[in-house]
Amino acid sequence: MSTEHYDRTTIWLHWLTAGLVVFQWVQAHLIDLVTTGGTPGRRGMIGVHILCGVVLVGVLLFRLYWRHRGGRVLAYATGAEGLLARLGHVVLYALLAAVLGWGLWLEWVRGDKIFGLLQIPAFDPGNRALRRATTDMHETLANALLIVAGLHAAVALLHHFIRRDGVLRRMLPGLRPN
Repeated sequence: MSTEHYDRTTIWLHWLTAGLVVFQWVQAHLIDLVTTGGTPGRRGMIGVHILCGVVLVGVLLFRLYWRHRGGRVLAYATGAEGLLARLGHVVLYALLAAVLGWGLWLEWVRGDKIFGLLQIPAFDPGNRALRRATTDMHETLANALLIVAGLHAAVALLHHFIRRDGVLRRMLPGLRPN
C-alpha cells in the first residue's frame, strides 16, 4: 500500500492539465457541430480554443519546471510495472507537447484573428494542402492523447478498485492514502 502523496501544486497541475485537455478536445468537436463558416460564434469558439491552448502550453511548461525543481516526484514501482508507468508518463508528456506544438504551427499555417484583437499572419495563405495536413496531424495527435490519457485513467482506477494500493489516492486533492 502506497503511503506517499504528491504535493498540492503537482496535484493541482495534474488536474488542471487533464481538465484543459478534455475541454479542448470536446470544444474542438463542438466547433464543427454548432457553428458554420466564418460566423461570429465560430470565430469566438476558435478564439477560446486557441487561448486555452496557449494557457495549456504555459501549464505544461510550468509543470515540467515544477517536476524538476520543486515538486515531489514519487518512486515508480520496480520491474516491468515501473517501466510501463515511466513509459506511459513519457508518452503522455510527449503527446501533449506534440499536440500543442502542432496547434501552434496550425495557427501560423492558417493565420487567425483572435477575438478581433490579435492577427496571426498566415505562413502560406494559399497552401490548402499544408493547412489540411497540419489540421489532420493536430487532430490525430489530440485523439492519440485522449486515448493514452484514457488508458492512464483506467490504470489508475484499476489500482484503486482492484489492487487497492493507494496509487490513485496519491493524486487526489485533499485525500491521503489509507
